[in-house]
Order: sequence, then C-alpha cells, then structure tokens
Amino acid sequence: MNKIKRISALTGAILLLLLYISTLVFALIDSPLTNDLLTASIGATILIPVLLYGFLLFCRLRNQNQEEN
Repeated sequence: MNKIKRISALTGAILLLLLYISTLVFALIDSPLTNDLLTASIGATILIPVLLYGFLLFCRLRNQNQEEN
C-alpha cells in the first residue's frame, strides 16, 4: 500500500508542476482559446490536490479497518 501512496503522490506532484507551468503559459498567450484553457488549468490545479487528499484519506481509513478485523 505504501508503494501505491508514493506513486500517487509523485504523480500528483508532477501533474501539479505541469499545471502550474501550463497556467503561466496560458496567461501569457494571446489566443481565442486562452481564457477557457486558463480556467480549466486553474480548476484542475484546485481539483487534483483535493482528489489526492481524498485518495490518501480513503487508504488510511481502509488500513484502519483492516487492522481492526
């Protein structure tokens, strides 16, 4: 289980880094799609950490239930 948590944390960190870079690029580009892409990038920047936190919380609760049984 620790390996899955480490992989998900690393994947989340890489995704967040890419989203931060893409948000910066979208903010500087002048294109008709820029506003939509910037909004999606900022939304994903908020959503991904929330989902990762939920996944880690689920793993923690699952491990506690397995230890009790």
